[in-house]
Amino acid sequence: MTEQTNETLTRTLQGTVTSSKMQKTVTVLVERKVKHPLYGKYVVKSKKYHAHDELGCNEGDKVEIAECAPISKTKSWTVTKVISKAEII
Repeated sequence: MTEQTNETLTRTLQGTVTSSKMQKTVTVLVERKVKHPLYGKYVVKSKKYHAHDELGCNEGDKVEIAECAPISKTKSWTVTKVISKAEII
């Protein structure tokens, strides 16, 4: 018999914060490139996720989010780290 390890595999995604107007919640836009099955052209697909934010992210920040147990009806991701801050013009 083999021993099981305690490593948990959680899905992580990288995206841009599009809204931070809610309390402890941010909206993260995740974009990915997918090759079209017939034409071969790369198409950008995007999806928005609501993520729990304890780090205090602002709009435009690049963040990494990880999947977790559901916190509310629409929120089942948490912000794990801020990759880069938004440039202030």
